[in-house]
Amino acid sequence: MPETRAPLIGLAPLMRQAFSGVDLKPLGSQLIERSTRFPDDAHTLMDLSTVLQLTGNRDIALAMQVQALALQQIYRIPAATPEPAIRLLAVMAPGDLMANTPLEFLLEQSDVTLDMLYLTPNMDALPELPEHDVMFVAVGESDDNRNLLEQLAAVTPHWPRPVLNAPDRIANLSRDRACALLGDAPGIAMPRSVRIPRGLLEQIGADAIPIGGILDDGQFPIIARPVGSHAGHGLDKLEHPEDIKAYLAANDSNEFYVARFVDYRSEDGLFRKYRIILIEGKPYVSHMAISSHWMIHYLNAGMTDSADKRAEEEAFMAGFESGFAVRHAQAFAEIRTRLGLDYVGIDCGETNDRRLLIFEADSDMIVHAMDPVDMFPYKQPQMRKLFAAFRQMLGNVAARTV
Repeated sequence: MPETRAPLIGLAPLMRQAFSGVDLKPLGSQLIERSTRFPDDAHTLMDLSTVLQLTGNRDIALAMQVQALALQQIYRIPAATPEPAIRLLAVMAPGDLMANTPLEFLLEQSDVTLDMLYLTPNMDALPELPEHDVMFVAVGESDDNRNLLEQLAAVTPHWPRPVLNAPDRIANLSRDRACALLGDAPGIAMPRSVRIPRGLLEQIGADAIPIGGILDDGQFPIIARPVGSHAGHGLDKLEHPEDIKAYLAANDSNEFYVARFVDYRSEDGLFRKYRIILIEGKPYVSHMAISSHWMIHYLNAGMTDSADKRAEEEAFMAGFESGFAVRHAQAFAEIRTRLGLDYVGIDCGETNDRRLLIFEADSDMIVHAMDPVDMFPYKQPQMRKLFAAFRQMLGNVAARTV
């Protein structure tokens, strides 16, 4: 290893700093200066790419990532122990922070060495691979990753080590495929989501095509979002066909997902959204957000501003295994069977008739233990439980080859 190569900082420490309010711009400047002096230092370029993404410079960040991957395809996060108990190889795709399962958060301070192998469909051959006990397909479902998932689906059945999260199963997590798999499952409510071109949405807005001709369960209001969007970008509720014109004027995407809107308010008029992670089929709670608005994200739900909301989340987490998990046991079993993934997350609510209302299923949802302990002390035990379950899964799978 050349002396000029810096250690990889990695995503988890950098995002932890950003999450806690640290200004990453000085570090970004240091990394830029270092990359100028050592242009072949892939670690510096990869960390610079992460910092640029965290500071809102996505396009430049992805350009830095391309440079890093041209130099090196494998990046290692060492175990926190002198000798790793498990060597995990994660197959990753180039892209932003939503492109892959964020395994670094699940393995912080663990006895697992994580080697991240970045691949693209146009790479002719695999590089020399590090020794590993388990391989995890971390590539998330997206249009950009579709070809790579197809290629991996041809390779992974013959992999010399156990493989977690089969790529053909990950490909089924697109919004339209996921609802086709889960929509009629007992105990689950997941309205049909249809992918349509911009022109068709324009025709619906002009009353040239009825929404019922697109959605067999469809009526207004509907929700629409650009294909490939995340974190609520471009997501809106459209009450009437005439609302579509203004929505399209604000969103230049060529394709959209549309689905029937479900009013999932509780009796007190508030909306509650849960992030649940299924590990080997068993549910673990990541967070609960409470809001007066139907479109909930944890960071905009006002959880830090309300002791009452935090108290409810704490009670929910404390009673999760004997309450929510039991109430929706059949639904979770159906998700495990129908999706067939070892690790998957769902964002969900509950309908008025107590069915599990699924908004999204993904293998690349961020789960973390970055919340301030003084404000969210109840989260640490829950996240340790989730991380321990992930670690146990790796151990269970690695034992198959012993």
